[in-house]
Amino acid sequence: MEAASELRKVVDAYAILTDEKKILEQMDLFIPDTRFTIYIDDHLISDIKGIEQLQQEFTTHVNEVKRYFTINGQHQVTVHGDTAEGIVFSQMKVIREEHGVDILSDYSIQYHDLYIHQNGKWLIKERKEYMIMVEARPLQA
Repeated sequence: MEAASELRKVVDAYAILTDEKKILEQMDLFIPDTRFTIYIDDHLISDIKGIEQLQQEFTTHVNEVKRYFTINGQHQVTVHGDTAEGIVFSQMKVIREEHGVDILSDYSIQYHDLYIHQNGKWLIKERKEYMIMVEARPLQA
């Protein structure tokens, strides 16, 4: 049960660091040769390999976003010694400016994760992000 609690802290730290745009700290949650894939409607739209590429992708994204707000819901994990699998249900709101108008995008996401316990801490080995629902609209004042 202790591993499940520690893994929940990892996925919550990921969300908090996203909201705070702290990419370097966020990279500390991943192994160096991590893999991060993103799917919309089961179609692969991004396949990122390694922490250097992940940091570049996240930096590009952060520079396009005014604000993030993330809420994590259910987190189911299965632990196998020093490895684990998990599913995280997450809701993310993103504000971007397009043609002088703030656009609010609302993402319903499932993360399918593989974790590994190294040097006394849990890290994300692989993260598959499935965007289940996406809605975008002008932000109302």
